[in-house]
Amino acid sequence: MEVYLENEQVKATFSNHGAELQSLFNKDTQIEYLWQADAKFWGRHAPVLFPFVGRLKDDQYCYGGENYEMHQHGFARDSDFEVIEKDSDHLIFELNSSATTKAIYPFDFKLRIGYFLQASALKVSYQVENLSDEKMLFSIGGHPAFNVPLQKDESFDDYLVEFQPVGNYLKIPLVGNYTDISAAQDDRMAGLRLTRTAFKRDALIYQLAHPVLLELTTTAHRHGVRLDLPATEYVGIWSPYPAEAPFVCIEPWWGLADDLSSTGELQQKRGIHELAQQQLFNASYTISIF
Repeated sequence: MEVYLENEQVKATFSNHGAELQSLFNKDTQIEYLWQADAKFWGRHAPVLFPFVGRLKDDQYCYGGENYEMHQHGFARDSDFEVIEKDSDHLIFELNSSATTKAIYPFDFKLRIGYFLQASALKVSYQVENLSDEKMLFSIGGHPAFNVPLQKDESFDDYLVEFQPVGNYLKIPLVGNYTDISAAQDDRMAGLRLTRTAFKRDALIYQLAHPVLLELTTTAHRHGVRLDLPATEYVGIWSPYPAEAPFVCIEPWWGLADDLSSTGELQQKRGIHELAQQQLFNASYTISIF
């Protein structure tokens, strides 16, 4: 089922399957900013990553002495959500734990994904509620993909991702599907020029210790995308390699893939969040298009 939000500037389209943003169309520029999920390269638009970000070692984890299997990025992106609230400028999806989810993730929860449209900006919000009788362990994140290039007379290499403020950001390398925290190093970031080889080792991952504004644009700054990350813990930047895919993902995360040193014990997982019973976790980021 598709639903949408629309104002004079933007039309945003969503699916209840995965509570996924599927289109972000600027009516002034007549530009579609969101990747349209061509399965030749990557068959998704902007999936929600929950209850884990990235891959677990051997797609497994251990909690309470029990072993569970979970594939990359968790199950929310492949679950059907319910629309619990819709107005002219906002939309809220909800997913509740069930016997199906508890077979692979032993917590009772309520997950709400909110979208709020104002002018040419779309705020994305996450709310996790722990309904269990014990603390709940989870991660969450976004995976929006943006068309690159946005116009026919441009190329992938014309684009860059600018970091504001300019400064040192801890860069966390990937080895295969897993992070290698032991090899993380500070990287001075101002503008990351997009090249195919930049993604030879998969996503570029940076730890964020303060509010950050990322802008995906060209040197001419004619059109682009801004992501306002007020309290995001990590950001991943990714495009498939070696395929020449015409998109790049800028992914706000509150969690990480398993590290090379991971034991598989969920309580020891780097980037995991602990939520006390009957408590809420809230996070958000904003996409602006120009």
